[in-house]
Amino acid sequence: MTMNDVQAVTRVRPPEAAPERETVTGLLDFLRATVVLKVSGLTDEQAFSASVPPSTLTPAGLIKHLTGVERFWFSIDFADADLPWPWGDENPGAFLLEPTDTIVELVAAYEAECARSNSVISSYGLDDMARAADMNFNLRYALMHMVEETARHCGHLDLLRERIDGVTGE
Repeated sequence: MTMNDVQAVTRVRPPEAAPERETVTGLLDFLRATVVLKVSGLTDEQAFSASVPPSTLTPAGLIKHLTGVERFWFSIDFADADLPWPWGDENPGAFLLEPTDTIVELVAAYEAECARSNSVISSYGLDDMARAADMNFNLRYALMHMVEETARHCGHLDLLRERIDGVTGE
């Protein structure tokens, strides 16, 4: 088994006494970096293994899911960007992996999607409403939801990583 090339990232502690926008985006960026840290050093075999039976959840599947959720909430649902859906209607939110996926490519796609999300976030005010049809939420809600979603999946990654190779930590 060889290690992957996912580079550990430096997490920046979010501000503790800043305006709302800086606090929330800081928390989200901290959690996104935590996601990457949780899979750095895993081999593809480890990242694609379901280590907590009977669950089929894998670190790689979580990364792919979070990439799709970033795209949906910020680019598609909020900004109404004409982008491909990350999964089909038959499996919304799916954690499905392709045989050709690698953890390095999945992390690169996640980081690119987070950068696209940050571009959307910086282009709107917190009270701006979603632009896609039938979407009735503002940017503040999307940010708060993504903090919750990413934090929940960081918890899953904590458990999976510890089960895979014993690595623990924030």
